[in-house]
Amino acid sequence: MEENKFEEAKKTILIVDDEKPIVDILVYNLQKEGYNTIEANDGEKAIEIAFDKKPDLILLDIMLPKVDGLTVCKRIRNSLNIPIIMISAKDEEIDKILGLELGADDYITKPFSVRELVARVKANLRKAEVNSGKVITDNVGNENKNDNDKIIEIGELYINLDKFEVRVRNKPIELTLREFEVLRYLANQPGQVVTRESLLEKVWGYEYYGDIRTVDVTIRRIREKIEQDTSSPKLLITKRGVGYYLSSKEREENG
Repeated sequence: MEENKFEEAKKTILIVDDEKPIVDILVYNLQKEGYNTIEANDGEKAIEIAFDKKPDLILLDIMLPKVDGLTVCKRIRNSLNIPIIMISAKDEEIDKILGLELGADDYITKPFSVRELVARVKANLRKAEVNSGKVITDNVGNENKNDNDKIIEIGELYINLDKFEVRVRNKPIELTLREFEVLRYLANQPGQVVTRESLLEKVWGYEYYGDIRTVDVTIRRIREKIEQDTSSPKLLITKRGVGYYLSSKEREENG
């Protein structure tokens, strides 16, 4: 009985890859870390399992038989808010941008360090806890004890950390986990310019080796959801050559 309860408490990870040696390595290492794993070897099966089993996280290869990984990501993201880490042998900029644009939370290229991949899995699962309201953390990973810290209001922007809720001009905004984390980090220090490097370190939670475009793409996606005019943003402002910040002022000089 106790063993069954333990099994139920485990996080389940869907591994989607058509290369059996890679799947075997991932299964072995993730199970060693205490995760349940399920597998899919093509895009059609991945979509079917994702909607049927609703795993806690998906490791998704881009190059797949039947349906490619980018299409799989888009279909899943349209209906489910499950963290998705894209995996690919390609290290081209366009693949990273496309993956993030379609709603992926993270991206790693082959060959990868198993240790790094497991660290990214843990980081994304930890951040996903915000969605369930089980864990509310501040910028340095400490749990917030004060209920007032769970509500952030900056001008027309309202963030409820406890409910994973964002509203702008009282309109509900749907964000991915990563988008929510970026917005929350900036909202905790309104008016203060945050560099792209700082966002990579503090929000993504590990070293990205200068992959700054990851931040820019995520910022652009947030703007498309919270700004009335993305060509002249009023909330999420660019400080040219430096980074980004949130403003409650009506008018700002945009970079």
